[in-house]
Amino acid sequence: MIRQTLSTILLLCYTISSVAQDRSLEHKPYIDLRPIHFGVVIGTNIQDIEFENVGPQTITADDGTESTQTIVCDQNNWNLGISVGVVADVRLSDYLNLRFVPTMHFGAKHLVFKNLSEGTQTTQDLKNTYISFPFDLKYSGKRHGNYRPYLMAGLNPMINLTKKSQDYVQLKSYDTYIEVGMGLDIYLPFFKLIPELKFCYSIANSLNTKHGDQLQDTNMRAYANSVTSSHAKMIVLCFYFE
Repeated sequence: MIRQTLSTILLLCYTISSVAQDRSLEHKPYIDLRPIHFGVVIGTNIQDIEFENVGPQTITADDGTESTQTIVCDQNNWNLGISVGVVADVRLSDYLNLRFVPTMHFGAKHLVFKNLSEGTQTTQDLKNTYISFPFDLKYSGKRHGNYRPYLMAGLNPMINLTKKSQDYVQLKSYDTYIEVGMGLDIYLPFFKLIPELKFCYSIANSLNTKHGDQLQDTNMRAYANSVTSSHAKMIVLCFYFE
């Protein structure tokens, strides 16, 4: 599903760039000389997460009896989310820019917990709304006609606004990602359209490890404690208008 979606999106980006490019006339020839400029961004995201499972664990029921169970957790499908934000761009040199892109990401992760000891499973829709504050360096190649490719990398602190107290798994309120990507400046008569594809990966444990101890339901606590750490991931395709 992800491969087909990304292939379709990349084909759309290529089509847009092919239509927009006109080698006989360079649109906005001095637009990259601005010392600072602003813009807006809209796009889509796919959120993912990887877990480290604890393996067999001893479960103590409310009546005091103990049992050993093995519960594993994983994300079993992906949904497209929405990303919207603004951008501030500072020109450092002819080929290097510093960018600040505050963005809101709306999405969800669908988790499945499999109890291998009992042969049962349960699911959780882990909905997330993030506010991100990435600082990125954008390294651009030479302009050719009305397009200019670039690479980007940066650090992206995020705030998680959506948490439910009775979820099996709960993520931390704050997380930090590294992100890398690539894009293409497309010079149109009145502005630049910039499709960009980037990959984000959390560099710290995203899991709220204290959440399981706060649950009153013993069965829920067993599922919450089945994982010890997690790293969130995100693929973002966005379009800048600058």
